[in-house]
Amino acid sequence: MGKSQGNNAGTFAVKRIYEDPSDDDGCRVLVDRLWPRGVSMERAHLELWLKDVAPSPPLRKEFAHMQERFAQFRAAYEAELETNPAVQTLYALAAEHGKVTLLFGARDPETNHARVLQEFLERGSNSRK
Repeated sequence: MGKSQGNNAGTFAVKRIYEDPSDDDGCRVLVDRLWPRGVSMERAHLELWLKDVAPSPPLRKEFAHMQERFAQFRAAYEAELETNPAVQTLYALAAEHGKVTLLFGARDPETNHARVLQEFLERGSNSRK
């Protein structure tokens, strides 16, 4: 039960990396530039650590997970994603696996770059053939 996203577009979900892996995660991809504290490689159950899709270091530092900066952060990060070749890697993984779970380490489950990335990818896959 989801939006139709075209042929083999797959779906994207988000999840904190500190949550236990589950069978319905599909392909698990860490989308943080920095490795999350206290998580072993074994516990992460990653298919891929895609650092290059994360916000640039200057953008990440400027945002600093401050709610009042989120709208500005979202716009700047989406502009980065428009020209980021790592986005195509995520589309390819979604086409191959059917579902990609974007893993992140931020405390806030809503106000973070992984949510912005998920929405960006879903908009793009809705317009892809």
